Amino acid sequence: MTDVPLELTVDGRVATIWLNRPEKRNAMTATMWQTLPDLLAGVAADATIRVLAVRGRGEHFCAGADISELGRALAADTDELAYRSINARAEDALSRIALPTVAVIDGSCVGGGVQLALACDLRIATGRARFGVTPGRLGITYPARSLERLVATVGPEAARRLLYTGELVGAGEARSIGMVDLVVDAGALDEALATLSAALLATSAVTQVATKEMIDAIVRTGSVPTSLSEHWERRAAAHGDLAEGLAAFAERRSPSFGRRPEGSGL
Repeated sequence: MTDVPLELTVDGRVATIWLNRPEKRNAMTATMWQTLPDLLAGVAADATIRVLAVRGRGEHFCAGADISELGRALAADTDELAYRSINARAEDALSRIALPTVAVIDGSCVGGGVQLALACDLRIATGRARFGVTPGRLGITYPARSLERLVATVGPEAARRLLYTGELVGAGEARSIGMVDLVVDAGALDEALATLSAALLATSAVTQVATKEMIDAIVRTGSVPTSLSEHWERRAAAHGDLAEGLAAFAERRSPSFGRRPEGSGL
């Protein structure tokens, strides 16, 4: 563990970005949001990395933005600090990185923490995790892209309730509305991440990246553009994963898929 507020570690083909302000329940500063895209770019540049986890040091995932530091800057971009733009760039970079991403959630996941969690593809939480979307407690608006992602994940009814009331909900309810994919005991969190990572590593990175981009297109526009579909058909046909998958099927063994494909169809 270092004193850096955002820390990147790599274990084989799995990278982890750690929110590292446990004394502040990993509340996000403007500098942390600003640093995140560069960390993600470094992960994306290493094609051997197949899975990215986002976690918080200590007992919490992320209690949101650091209000004591940001104050009125949370409401909109100002001459002093373009916070909303910095925040949007970071969230967008996390949502679009070309590999599966997993939010690993314990304790508080509130405000900006929910932004981070929903920008990931998958979410594991402990039974003691608590979730809230709380701009109403400050009298500010929720960022438009974050609101779109929230509605796409939990539906408009649940999004209204969470935003209107600012209430915190438990992991069980978060699971029931689609905010969380898996709820585990606190002591089983590392094991659950390892199991999920192994499942992700066992399937083709080409399939995963293509699926991610096409699902994102469906969420944004309601359909997959023909150009995007054809792009990934060509990429899959030329990539080594297809030959390995066919050989493994013929030989009745588990496939051993390789690196992530470079570039994307976006």
